[in-house]
Formats: sequence, structure tokens, C-alpha cells
Amino acid sequence: MYRRYRQSMASDKMAGRDKLSVLLVLGSVRDGRNGLRVAKFMKSTLEARNLDVTFYDLLEMDFPMVKQPVQFYGPARTGAPPVLVDCEKKIREVDAVVLISAEYNNSVPASLKNFLDAFPDSAYGCKPSGLVCYSMGPHGGLGASLALRTVMGVLSCPCVSRIFAIPFVQNALDEEGNVVNEQLTTDVVPMLDQLEWTARAVRNHKQAAGLPPKSSFYME
Repeated sequence: MYRRYRQSMASDKMAGRDKLSVLLVLGSVRDGRNGLRVAKFMKSTLEARNLDVTFYDLLEMDFPMVKQPVQFYGPARTGAPPVLVDCEKKIREVDAVVLISAEYNNSVPASLKNFLDAFPDSAYGCKPSGLVCYSMGPHGGLGASLALRTVMGVLSCPCVSRIFAIPFVQNALDEEGNVVNEQLTTDVVPMLDQLEWTARAVRNHKQAAGLPPKSSFYME
């Protein structure tokens, strides 16, 4: 059945139908970060699968430290910083979210958590997320992935079961995001296959049934 689904999905891609949209977020803002090379690789990989990609680099965006999440400005978002309003709109529009995270002290960068906490769970809307974690050591940022699973579940944007972990990232990709370790092109596939399958299933069901009642923990 899954093989037939992938064949049907490939046919849709060739015909340009039913294109999925993905928000790709790079969470690290530190000096000398390796995340940008990961982001370049992921963006090109997603686009090669005929996905419509919006890329957020929190450093280039100069994403602010959030003093209160966007929903606290009320339904009209009166007085909310424009960047929060624009980002919330995009999160609501896309079919899936892909997060790129380094591992800091066995968890996620504060910059990424700050971004995620700026928006209500209703904005994430039960759509799936995929995790891309990396480190300069042998574990590939697995500690960060464990922390993100909990956060994204609470935000109604649950992670697919497979993650894409990149150990020794400094040796795996060059600065332009080109692969040095060819194994990456294979390792990324299971997570993206799950993400696409789930995103299509969720989108189809939301079109038929909408979101579950009382699905939001927080005020809109």
C-alpha cells in the first residue's frame, strides 16, 4: 500500500498537483554555527522533492526575544510586533514544519525555543513536524531531538517518528551545503517520506473534518 501511495505521490508531483508547503526553520544563531550548511542542504533536498519551501533563518531575521506570545495581543493582534504576526500567518498556512537544531547542553538552542513559544498551538494546527539535528560529535544532536519531541507535541505539531541526525556535521557538509558524506542523501529519506505522507493525510482530513473541537490549549 505504501509503495502504491509513493507511486501516486510521484505522479502528482510530475503533474504539478497537490503541492505541499513546508516551513524550514534554522534555530541556531551563534557565531561560527554549522547550521547554515545543514539548512542549505535541507532546502535543496526539500525543493528536489517538489515541496514549496519557506526558509526562516532566525539570525538573518533578527528574530526578537519574545516578551509575550502573539496570542496575548488579542484576536486582532493589536500592537503585536509585525514579525510575530507575519510568522504566525505563515505557520498557519504551511502543511508541515521542519526544524534544524543544534544541541546545547543536551537540549535545544534558546533562540529556537523562543521562536516556537511565540505562537499558540492553534497556529501549528495538528500538522506534522520533522526534526533535523546535528552536532560536531558522534551523537548527531539526539539530545536536542528528545527535547523537541515534547515541545512540538504540546504545540499540536507532533514529530514524525524518524529524525535526521547528522554526527560530525563539520565533516559531512561543506559550507555551501554540498554533501561530503554521501550517506546523508540516504539518511534523510525516511524522515521526509514520513513527513510527506503524514502532511498529506492531515491536510486531507482537515479539509473533510476540520480541527478537533477545543484543540487549543491557549487563547487564540
